[in-house]
Amino acid sequence: MGGGGGSGGYFYGTPEPQKLVQSIRTAEQETADQEFSSYVSTFLADALAQFNTRDAEGTQEILEKVKAELSDEFETTVGLIFGGSVAKHTYVDGLSDVDALVILKAEVIEEDSPAKLVHLFAEKLRARFGKAEGLVKEGALAVTLKIEGKEIQLLPAMRSATGFKIAAPDGRGWASINPQKFAEKLTSTNQALDGKLVPVIKLAKSINSTLPEQRQLSGYHLESLAINVFKGYNGATTTKAMLRYFFENAGEQCKSPIRDSTGQSIHVDGYLGEANSLQRLVVADALGRIGRRLANADGARSLQEWRSILGLE
Repeated sequence: MGGGGGSGGYFYGTPEPQKLVQSIRTAEQETADQEFSSYVSTFLADALAQFNTRDAEGTQEILEKVKAELSDEFETTVGLIFGGSVAKHTYVDGLSDVDALVILKAEVIEEDSPAKLVHLFAEKLRARFGKAEGLVKEGALAVTLKIEGKEIQLLPAMRSATGFKIAAPDGRGWASINPQKFAEKLTSTNQALDGKLVPVIKLAKSINSTLPEQRQLSGYHLESLAINVFKGYNGATTTKAMLRYFFENAGEQCKSPIRDSTGQSIHVDGYLGEANSLQRLVVADALGRIGRRLANADGARSLQEWRSILGLE
């Protein structure tokens, strides 16, 4: 009696078989995605540990040695003020920009001879550390010194009323710079992103180094680009999510020049030419391709592809 509806009552509210199967599959995919994200996060942490193996203390000792040697030579104070990726904690071994500014007293360098600044500084280093080939290399603005198995890049500069000045790229005048301003901006942005911006920049530098030379960004440009890309960012503050976001959005940002906050030049990326230049479009395409590769690596849950993209196969 009354039991006829029992069967119907048992199934009341039970999901249809197709929906139940889909729900199970969705739950399985979410679990798999979480496990894969955990694997990638561990891999990225290990990669960052490799990048952080630089002997910072040893490098500081070398800089102090340069300071002492040049102080002797010029009979004046030579101030070493970190202005590059060491100060900004974005150093990646072999991929850094200028390690330090070397502040020379004004009377050491003729005020009207900025073109001689880099050469004079290089000659002073050669006089103190030797003239062997490759030991001291002159660049457009900086000098690279190879010592004790390390290469450090030193940017000769002079104090000015507003900060420092270095030889302009064309060698015909002085360029005023204020590296501290940019370092402060990078630091504040990193803090706002739970300290994840600097690790993302380090990893992006590693990926950048795997590109053909004509498609690579300078370290300073990449750092400036990262600050722009993450303006207003409200996504997950994990290294994995932010690295993918950077490459998915950096290409579009790269198409327009970024003003140089240090004052060294008008734009940090002047080497790419005007807005939407062919070189900018080529670089933007390269960055976009990396973004798509990262997305595909996630879609396929391929840790090997992540390793390949970072050049750590």
